[in-house]
Amino acid sequence: MIRLVFTIIAGVLLGGVVHLVSVLALPRIATQDAYSRLTPMTKLNAVTPLPLAEPGNSPMPFMDPAFATAICRYDLSTGPIKLAVPVSQAYTSVSFYTRNEIAYYAINDRSAGRKVIELDLMTEAQHNDLPEDEEVTAADRLIIDSPTATGLIVMKALAPEPGLMPQARASLATASCKVQTEAPAKQAEAPTRKR
Repeated sequence: MIRLVFTIIAGVLLGGVVHLVSVLALPRIATQDAYSRLTPMTKLNAVTPLPLAEPGNSPMPFMDPAFATAICRYDLSTGPIKLAVPVSQAYTSVSFYTRNEIAYYAINDRSAGRKVIELDLMTEAQHNDLPEDEEVTAADRLIIDSPTATGLIVMKALAPEPGLMPQARASLATASCKVQTEAPAKQAEAPTRKR
């Protein structure tokens, strides 16, 4: 009787370990993740509007039909990204994901407090190359450090009524996600004074 109980407990523990390992490993070994599914339909370092979500035909699972959605698939190996997203009438949000679908930052129109959500996306090494003048970097722009060189930026604009969907899509159509062409300037050394 005790041998049977130990066999059952060992089987349950082994099943739990196998289940836990498979659940944790699945996102790493899945071939049809969001980045892979969006690669054929999006351009690199550019904003691409996604088609509207329909019950039988949606580019991504769990898309809300009340939101217009656009994607920027980014690669920071060529330089930092400058993102500008105009705010729609109702609600606008911008979310950042790594290549492995880990969300690391999100901002919406209410927290941005402006008519355009503007920010710079860069790696930690690129951020370290910026000038050390904190007044310039903190006051003039929002800088987001990406934990990976590639990933996705998901932009959403709410259409509270179906008739407002063209307006929400139009606001995302004017968004931009471009590699910064000019390299970050190094802080100039202070000139020496004559005495």
